[in-house]
Amino acid sequence: MSGIVFVVDDKGAKKAVIIDLKKFGGVWEDFYDTLSAQSRAKERRESLASVKRRLQRKGEYND
Repeated sequence: MSGIVFVVDDKGAKKAVIIDLKKFGGVWEDFYDTLSAQSRAKERRESLASVKRRLQRKGEYND
């Protein structure tokens, strides 16, 4: 496939990939965004109201 090169070890196993970002930058960005979202999926969530209260206590937010 033009614009994608696989880096292989001496046994032919794929170890890395080189992507032409001019050609596939949008696809890479979508892929990376999906990975980032999945890595944060189990993080504790905090409501906007609690963030505002915490910042107000620290003097870093005025409503």
